[in-house]
Amino acid sequence: MDKTRQAALKAAYRQQAPALGIIALCHLPSGRTLLERSRNAPGALNRHRFELTLGTHRNAGLQADWRRDGAAAFRFALLDAVEVPDDPAFDADAELAALLALHQEQLLEQGQSLY
Repeated sequence: MDKTRQAALKAAYRQQAPALGIIALCHLPSGRTLLERSRNAPGALNRHRFELTLGTHRNAGLQADWRRDGAAAFRFALLDAVEVPDDPAFDADAELAALLALHQEQLLEQGQSLY
């Protein structure tokens, strides 16, 4: 790949807005789920995976399940992505908070527990 193409690809990557959305970390044996809203969903998923691997995750229950059952017992997912409109009045934080509340309510109605 020549230098100009590589520079163009890097510039295009930097211009991309990160994906906003609701992420879920699900402990498959117990069904317990951690839901979180994020302005950078892929980065948040990577952060959780990294912290769990290091043993420094801020959620003690989640960390204990990770230590006991390992990475194979978890599913990491982007549950809902938020499409950001060109409208400057759009409140991404309010939209994410509403989506998070909706997903929490749905999981609790299904009888699942949350971290």
